[in-house]
Amino acid sequence: MALSSGVTAQISHFQRLNNPKIASSSSLCCWMDCHSYVSFGTKAFLHGKGRVLPTNLGPLRVSYNRRLEFLKFKSYPNLSSDDSLKYGGIRLELPLQFRIPSKNCHKCHSLVIQSNYPQNADLPRYYSKKEKKPFPIPIVELRRAARERLKNMKGQPRRPIPPPKSGLLVKRLIPVAYDVMNARTTLINNLKKLLKVLPVHACKWCNEIHVGHVGHPFKSCRGPQTSIRKGDHEWTNAFIEDILVPVDAFHLFDRLGRRIPHEERFSIPRIPAVVELCIQAGVDLPEFPTKRRRKPIIRIGKSEFIDADESELPDPVPEVPKTPLLTEIPDSEIEAPSSAEETALLAEETLKAWDKMKGGAKKLMRMYPVRVCGYCPEVHIGPSGHKAQNCGAHKHQQRNGQHGWQAAVLNDLIPPRYVWHVPNGQPLQRELKNFYGQAPVVVEMCVQAGAAVPEQYKPTMRLDVGIPTDIREAEMVV
Repeated sequence: MALSSGVTAQISHFQRLNNPKIASSSSLCCWMDCHSYVSFGTKAFLHGKGRVLPTNLGPLRVSYNRRLEFLKFKSYPNLSSDDSLKYGGIRLELPLQFRIPSKNCHKCHSLVIQSNYPQNADLPRYYSKKEKKPFPIPIVELRRAARERLKNMKGQPRRPIPPPKSGLLVKRLIPVAYDVMNARTTLINNLKKLLKVLPVHACKWCNEIHVGHVGHPFKSCRGPQTSIRKGDHEWTNAFIEDILVPVDAFHLFDRLGRRIPHEERFSIPRIPAVVELCIQAGVDLPEFPTKRRRKPIIRIGKSEFIDADESELPDPVPEVPKTPLLTEIPDSEIEAPSSAEETALLAEETLKAWDKMKGGAKKLMRMYPVRVCGYCPEVHIGPSGHKAQNCGAHKHQQRNGQHGWQAAVLNDLIPPRYVWHVPNGQPLQRELKNFYGQAPVVVEMCVQAGAAVPEQYKPTMRLDVGIPTDIREAEMVV
C-alpha cells in the first residue's frame, strides 16, 4: 500500500524502540508499511539514490508527499534532549528517487543527517601558569615524519633550498603581508571609535574584561588578594591594550643571522610580533630596516652558510609598494560614530579587518616560522628562538631563565581574549552562568554594535540555548 500525503511520523530516540535490530545498530532503519508509523533514531540513513544529509538530530516530524515525492523533516528543540540542543531548528527536504510500493514492504531505508556547524562548543582549555603548553604536533609525529622524509630522500639528488629558507622572499606572500598590516591598522582605528560608544570594562586585578554597561557578577577573579575579595572583580574602563593583547618580539635585521645573545637583549628594539612577521614577509618600513637578499644563500653546514656574491647584479631599484600602508589615528583625533547605522557599518568593517588579519597571519606562519615559549607568552619571529634568559614562568630557576621554544600557533601570535556574551542586552545573572556563551572581545563588541554574528563564532556563543527567566526554571532543566 502507498503512503498518503497526510501520513506523518513521530521520531524518537533509539532507546525507546522495541525492535532489537534497530536499537542495536549505530544507524537506524526505517520500516514502512501501510498502517505503521515511521520511527527514526538518533541517526538515520537513506539507502538507494538518496542524498546524504546531517546527523544527530533530536525529535523530528516527518511527512511524505506522494505527488512531489519528498520527505519533509522538522526539528523541535527540547531542553531535555542533548541532541536537540545541539541541532535544533533545522528543516530539511530530501528528494526521493524511488516510489514506495502499494503492498507491505519491509525494505530498510536509512537517512544520514549531518551538521557542519555544531550549535554548542566549549572554549579552549585554560592552562595555568604551572603547566607547559602542548606541542601543536606531537614529538612522536614529528620524528616519524622526519624518518619518512629521510627515507624518501635516500638516493635522490639534493634539491635546492626553497624560499624563505634560502634567504629570499616568497613573492606571492608579499601582498598578503601588506594586507595584514593594513588590516591591523584598520582594526585598531575602528576599535578606538567603538570604544567611544560601547562601554567596555576591565578588571583592576586580573585580565578579564566585559562588554556591557555593568561588569558581569561572576566571582572568577584570579588576581592578587582574590581571597579577600572572595573572587569579585573590581571593574574600571578598558583601553585598546585590554582588547588587543600586546605581544612584542625582537626585530631582526637578518632573520637568518646568529641568535640574539643574552647580553644584547636591551640593545635590540622590540616591536609588535605581527608587524615583525609582516616585515620578514616583505613589508618595508624605513624605521625598521632589514636585510633583503637577491640571491639564495650557500649552505655550508646545518647552521652555517655564506651569502652569495651579488656584486654582479645591477643596483636595486626602489619599488613603490602596490598597497600603501595606512597609519594609526591619534587618540585625540578619534571621532565617535554619529548614528546607529554608522555604528553598524563600522562594526561590520571591524569584523572584516579582524578576520583578514587572522587569516593573513595564518598564511604567513605556514612559510615563515614563529616560535613561542612553552612556559611563558614570549614570541620570537624566526627559525630559532633567541638566547635571552628572561623567562620568569614556573620553575624558571631550573632552566636558568631560558625559554622552552616550540612551534607557535595563531592564538600565540594573536591571543583571543574571550568575554561573556550578553544576550539581548540583558544583565547577566550569577545563577544562570551555565546557560551563557562566550566570544572574543572584538566579536562581542561588533555584535553589540549591530554586526551579524559570524558562523565560526556561533558554537561558543550558544545563541540557540534557551535562557531561563528565573532560578526555579533553571533547576527544572535536565
